Amino acid sequence: MPHRRFRSVADIIAFAVEREKEAADGYGRMAGLARTPGLREFLLFLRQEEEAHRRLLEGLTEEELDGLVPAFVPDLRLIDYLAEEKLTDDMSLQELLIFAAQKEKKAAELYDTLARMAEASGRHRVFEFLAGQERAHKLKIEAEYEKNVLQEN
Repeated sequence: MPHRRFRSVADIIAFAVEREKEAADGYGRMAGLARTPGLREFLLFLRQEEEAHRRLLEGLTEEELDGLVPAFVPDLRLIDYLAEEKLTDDMSLQELLIFAAQKEKKAAELYDTLARMAEASGRHRVFEFLAGQERAHKLKIEAEYEKNVLQEN
């Protein structure tokens, strides 16, 4: 990731909003590729989650930003050591869940990196909060993976 400077809280929020829009669009594209109604429904649910985070970010006030507290989100690490999947139109449920969980893991890692970079400015809590949101997405996806893939195998 190229070094990025945030000159204000508004810059941080604008960056995060763009990431949430990209994620929502990505899940929408994946839903369009889904071959089964259940998978399509799950991907549309994830798209709605990303859109809800975007709306949350867009509505945050300065006072609310200062009060953000990152939540502890357990990490099942079910996909952490699996081969990286590429998005294709004929993905299996297993491949799609791996792809989506890896995407959320990368988003959390990005926000963790930005939190470390912003520590001196005191705005690291915003990024820590956002990283927690992405970890929550990963947890939901890994729970689906465990329910639908691991139990079948």
